[in-house]
Amino acid sequence: MKISRFAKATSLFAVSALALSLTACSASPAPSESKPASTDGIDVYVIGGMPSDPFWGVVKSGAEAAANAVEAAGGTVTWLGPQNYDNLGPDAGKLVDSAISAGAEAIVVADWVPDAENEAIKRAVAAGIPVIHYNAGGIEQADATGALTYIGADDYVAGVAGGEAAALAGAKHILCVNTVPGSANQEARCAGVADGAAKHDATGEQLPLPSSNFGNPTAVANAIKAALTKDPTIDGVVTIGVQDADSAASAIEQAGLTGKVQLGTFDLSETQLNRIKDGTQLFAIDQQPWLQGYLAVSAAWQYAQYGILPASRPVLTGPSLVTKSNVDVVIAGVAAGVR
Repeated sequence: MKISRFAKATSLFAVSALALSLTACSASPAPSESKPASTDGIDVYVIGGMPSDPFWGVVKSGAEAAANAVEAAGGTVTWLGPQNYDNLGPDAGKLVDSAISAGAEAIVVADWVPDAENEAIKRAVAAGIPVIHYNAGGIEQADATGALTYIGADDYVAGVAGGEAAALAGAKHILCVNTVPGSANQEARCAGVADGAAKHDATGEQLPLPSSNFGNPTAVANAIKAALTKDPTIDGVVTIGVQDADSAASAIEQAGLTGKVQLGTFDLSETQLNRIKDGTQLFAIDQQPWLQGYLAVSAAWQYAQYGILPASRPVLTGPSLVTKSNVDVVIAGVAAGVR
């Protein structure tokens, strides 16, 4: 995908050093009702996660696929991500303000920490910029900020599905490992796991770890191993992402609990699917991140350019539970980078 239209982007870097990448693809959104649709190309700004985060790499791939249409119409799509997750909400809010200053004509944003992000999102809406929430926050936060809609999964519902699956497989004490505590979607996931477990007479609790541990497999594995060693009643572990699932698998093995502690995770990777296929991992919960990036960018551009918006509100992309019964059909999608 070609990189173009750096003139507007220059002001973005002047406003915020938090932008990790400036990938200009095509974009075509014109501001909301207060401004007429433009026949010129439009700049869409997407606030997403760290590109080094495997999950967000898939979301970004979907956004880039949608950007092909935007670029063909003469516009750009710019991806912005924080340098780390240590100060996620405030950093994301700054990126929204940076996008506004850079001349964004549509904004796609994950509302991870509403208390820290919503005021910036409201400023974008007040400026007449169409905003779409995706991935985190749900339709409730989209309503709170005045955004057009929400595209993504319901994290609480996904968590319930995971908690139920673990409990139905025999787990009685399920640990939900959260390496981004305070993030709205991760908190909702772990709350859902606990409530899903409770439906089948099991218990769920959260293991919150410092966000600085995110992406540090040794630190996460050691923390999970310590929790398992301290409390031998824990017989199920659910992680919020694939990196942490790999750490959890290592921790379970190091603790000598393979076959005794069930493992599940949110999101997909080839490693997770292979473990599910081999029977060493119980499930993975897919929210279809590629589709989130693709639909959110497409919807933002189409609304800004032409006033087109899906009638369904919210637009849900998950959850979908991947188990040994359906893992084979999912493997090809992961290999293609779209699941």
